[in-house]
Order: sequence, then C-alpha cells, then structure tokens
Amino acid sequence: MRTLVTGGAGFIGSNYVHHLLDRTDDEVVTFDALTYAGSRDNLAGALADERHEFVEGDVRDEDLVADLVADVDAVVHFAAESHVDRSIDGAAPFVSTNVDGTRALLDAARETDLERFLQVSTDEVYGQTVDGAFAETDPLDPRNPYAATKAGADHLALSYERTYGVPVVVTRSSNNFGPRQHPEKLIPKFITRAAAGQSLPLYGDGSNVREWTYVADNCRAVDLVLREGVAGEVYNVGSGEERTNLEVTEAILDAVGASRDLVEFVEDRPGHDQRYALETEKIRELGWAPEYTFEDGLERTVEHYSGTR
Repeated sequence: MRTLVTGGAGFIGSNYVHHLLDRTDDEVVTFDALTYAGSRDNLAGALADERHEFVEGDVRDEDLVADLVADVDAVVHFAAESHVDRSIDGAAPFVSTNVDGTRALLDAARETDLERFLQVSTDEVYGQTVDGAFAETDPLDPRNPYAATKAGADHLALSYERTYGVPVVVTRSSNNFGPRQHPEKLIPKFITRAAAGQSLPLYGDGSNVREWTYVADNCRAVDLVLREGVAGEVYNVGSGEERTNLEVTEAILDAVGASRDLVEFVEDRPGHDQRYALETEKIRELGWAPEYTFEDGLERTVEHYSGTR
C-alpha cells in the first residue's frame, strides 16, 4: 500500500511514519508544512529510506493535495494545529487548517478510488466528564476552540463517507506522549524544565485528569484501524492510565531527580476540562491493547529528552 501521511513531520505523525517503515512494506509519502511543530529531524532515518518520500506543503493547497491524493492508496490525516493554549489566544489558524485543510483532502479523495481515509482525532471532542467514559456514539461537546475544530473536521469527514462514499474511518485518542513531541506540551515541557532546575507552571490545583497513551501504542492502533476498521466508524484509543496533572508532574520530577518544590501553581486556563476518559472496547475487539504502562512510557520519554535514548 502507498500511504500519504499528512503532518508526518510532527509528533504523532513522525512516530507513525517510522512505524510504517519499520513494521510494514508500505511506501510512505510524508506531507508536512514544517511549521513550528514539524521538523525534518523527526524523520531522521526515514528520509533516506527508498520507500519514503517527503513533500513540503500545506494541506490547504488544493492543487498539491489533489496531486498527492491521486497517487496513493490511503490517507492518514494527522496534520492539525493542536495546542489548546494557542487556540485560546487565536482560533483562526485552527479553523483554517483543521477544518478547511481537512475539507481540501476530502475533496481530493472524492475524485479518486482511495482505499481508506483515516481522520486522526482526539478525546477532547467529547468535552469533559466527571464520571464514566465516553463511547464513540456519545455526542460531541468540545469546550475550547482546538477541540471544536477537531469535532468539526470529524463531522465533515464522516459526512463525506455518507454523502460521497469516501471510505472514512476516525480514531479519537487520549493524550499522547513520547519522543518527538513539541516542548510546549506538558510532559516534554516539564521534563526539560525540571532537568534545568526551572519551575513547573501547573494550571489550577493540578487536579485535572487525563488518560495518557504512549505514542507507539497509538501508532499501532491507527495502523490497525487503517487496515481493519469499518468505513464510517469511529474508534476510541485509550490506555486506561488516568493521572491528575499533579500526579504526572510529580512523576516527572521523581524520574528526573528534581525537587517537588519546583511545582508552581498558576491561574487556570479558560475552559480547562476537568477529566477525559474513553471506552475502548470497540478497538480492543479488533485485537488492539496498549503495550506500555504510563511508567514505562515516561521512562522512555525522559530518556529521549535527556539524550540517553
């Protein structure tokens, strides 16, 4: 299979490109705009692989997108503006990239015999829950501009399956962490700051709960849905590894060997969801299960950012 990976020089996208090249016989076309969160360095080793092609460009470039989609069997769509804080500061680039960029890809897919279009999404589209976990059939209730644009892209992608027969599948994963993540995100930011003896600014009282999935586990889930998922269906991807943000922070400090006195509680951000959690029975029925505990993944992540892995 020849697979187009949008956003393939970013965090999860680059890990997925490496997954494809290491574990499958696929030819891979990485498509990335190389904005602040994407880097050729994330593709070290992949760029020289004869099965890999890199194309720099924007998912909103309709002519380029049409040419790329016409030349592949499948699209795995990671490309997105993804940082909640940035979306709160200004929603325009999130609407443009996450919604209209997805629309450009879907329009290109309409004109081809594409085998599969995988829309990569997030648990944040469901909003927050105090108890229980979200199933794929639950209504979407995003509470920040980033999540709203991802929800819009999900609805748009699924509408193209129903209206035009584009073979769309959607994955919605819990918070990912691991190598190659941009240092604005909580775990790499706190690892690097703790290692430097700098304060760790923690929103509110640190009680917000997230479900943490190591990126390699999500890559396996995405690939399984790409090959075995049913068109028109949504698949949640979660580890069950729930931690408060304070617990994550303390685990990072312990792993780095830094003092817990570095924690600095700061004013909470607007619309900060209290808790996310996912039901994952549907993807587990396909044969997926996480291989990494939170502790295993954090150890590997600390090693990556300390340069020992």
